[in-house]
Amino acid sequence: FIEFYNLVFMQYNRDAEGTLTPLANRNIDTGMGLERMAQILQKVPNNYETDLIFPLIQAAADLAGVDYHQLNDKGKTSLKVIGDHSRAVTQLICDGVTASNLGRGYILRRLLRRVVRHGRLLGIDKPFLVTMGEAAIALLKGAHPSVIERQEVILAELQREEARFLETLERGEKLLAEVLASKPKQISGAQAFELYDTYGFPLELTQEIAEEQGLAVDLDGFETAMEEQRQRAKAAAVSIDLTLQDAIDQVVADQAATCFEGYEALDHASCVQALVVNGEPASTAKAGDAVQVVLDTTPFYGEGGGQVGDRGVLAGSDLIVRIESVSRSRNVFVHAGRVERGELALGDTVTAQVDRACRRRAQANHTATHLLQAALKQVVDPGIGQAGSLVDFDRLRFDFHCPTAVTADQLQQVETLINGWINEAHALQVQEMAIDQAKAAGAVAMFGEKYADVVRVVDVPGVSMELCGGTHVANTAEIGLFKIVAESGVAAGIRRIEAVAGPAVLAYLNERDAVVKQLGDRFKAQPAEIVDRVAALQEELKATGKALAAAQAELAVAKAGALVAKAEAVGGFQLLVERLDGVDGAGLQGAAQSLADQLGDGAAVVIGGLPDPGDMGKVILVAAFGKQVIAAKLQAGKFIGGIAKQCGGGGGGRPNLAQAGGRDGAALPAALEAARSELAAALAQS
Repeated sequence: FIEFYNLVFMQYNRDAEGTLTPLANRNIDTGMGLERMAQILQKVPNNYETDLIFPLIQAAADLAGVDYHQLNDKGKTSLKVIGDHSRAVTQLICDGVTASNLGRGYILRRLLRRVVRHGRLLGIDKPFLVTMGEAAIALLKGAHPSVIERQEVILAELQREEARFLETLERGEKLLAEVLASKPKQISGAQAFELYDTYGFPLELTQEIAEEQGLAVDLDGFETAMEEQRQRAKAAAVSIDLTLQDAIDQVVADQAATCFEGYEALDHASCVQALVVNGEPASTAKAGDAVQVVLDTTPFYGEGGGQVGDRGVLAGSDLIVRIESVSRSRNVFVHAGRVERGELALGDTVTAQVDRACRRRAQANHTATHLLQAALKQVVDPGIGQAGSLVDFDRLRFDFHCPTAVTADQLQQVETLINGWINEAHALQVQEMAIDQAKAAGAVAMFGEKYADVVRVVDVPGVSMELCGGTHVANTAEIGLFKIVAESGVAAGIRRIEAVAGPAVLAYLNERDAVVKQLGDRFKAQPAEIVDRVAALQEELKATGKALAAAQAELAVAKAGALVAKAEAVGGFQLLVERLDGVDGAGLQGAAQSLADQLGDGAAVVIGGLPDPGDMGKVILVAAFGKQVIAAKLQAGKFIGGIAKQCGGGGGGRPNLAQAGGRDGAALPAALEAARSELAAALAQS
């Protein structure tokens, strides 16, 4: 019988001694298996064959060119894995998970890679996750409309992660095949670790492949190798002089939290509480000494929340200490700099003066960062979240979660929005409030960050509201101007925008202007003509490239004419495997096709070579099979893809003509010999 429904009557509480006492509130817990109910009603033998999953299994079977019901248990298991996991990963990505090496992102990555692995076991040797994602979206859209709304995000993540894994898989499978060829009793920990450390091959995948061969993986040995690597990394790391940090930690440990007055004042009379001189705790410092100074109160902002610390001076009677940076340790502000004149001693009262120009630039960039996040949410995706930031005196950087690049049009819209808000001269409102009250008001918090019960809220009315302890302009008009200078990817699912604001925009534009002038001088064109001039040169270069390729193709065909006589007769077929260097892919394809045409329907032609004989890092392999060879169940695409693996590559194509590539030119002779042997054996049996 199949259990599809159960009831649990909760009546007693059992204590540590096993004594049962009646619950104050008794209840009934009910659970029904939806998939099992569907299985019964649809009269199918298992959950996988219900209409909740089977359409995905069928989609995978179609991709593999197999019939689910005719497969053995191993084949059916692979289809079930693909169907089940495709549904799961589609929903995970829809919910905002991106593939990574941590937490839920790692779960997603493992599921995706398992799908790809089982696809390859079924003979699917081309990217197919996007196709499975489309099938999953079609299946789920009725119950989960959000998959339609986030379709582009889902498919982009599937495509990106599959491409990344296929590179890993090709490298790792080659080494693993060599290990398995030696018929070991188990995969050693050292071998598994080499796959993991050198090739990025997941341990779980090594275990799965080993299990398919009836082998185990030495997990203890793997952990030992991992620990040895950690120790080597520590030993090889650059030695860091920790004397200074130790000294700072020592003086900070005895200090009360610094009182920060920098929101209201940029000058403040402060008392020297602790002093580190040239890396040692001290009581006095003289001109020329490098110092770290702890004050009881300070107007200097200490680095935090992405914003750099203030610069300025500590001044006194005949005393100048130039402060270059300010950091925080246990809420104690440490002012780092150098004594330029006079002497500084514990207990001295000094005037702490923040560099006003630096502060203005930093706070303009910080407010601009808030506007940037608001604009990205409005233009790109309301679900965008901050992943990190840098607010410096002359630039700003904002990292955010986004699965795809921000388009040029979107960047322009973001810039326009921000400069519009700057011109509208919004007065900022800053206040402290309870964390729950701030969140209820819609204040944006950084995901994963811990906040106190009372938080500081920076509000640009109608534009942005964030929890933030940094310094800001009083009015957006003080920012002046905002300009995005770069957008890039820094990790899977994380984008970065770099920008400048205020006077830095003018400096940036002047620099760009100089570059445009240099280009104009070089191309003898006015600024407005440069794009057309470059386009014309590109077309000219493209035409030259085509002419060169055509000449190479003609040369390859001419060279190939001399190879026809080398064909071997094997069981009624004509086998020809040769090397031809100095020819590109198109040329090799033309040569192989020409040879196959000359040798007739029984032709089995494989040509390999280095397009640049001086570059051993690029190999091209081409196969051309006649109709009789294809009828003998040999396909050019599958065959040449397998041979290319011996050169650290892969590829494929049509049954009659296919091309593959590799990265190991030294392995080309052995690969061609393997092609000759395998084809000769296969043709002889046909």
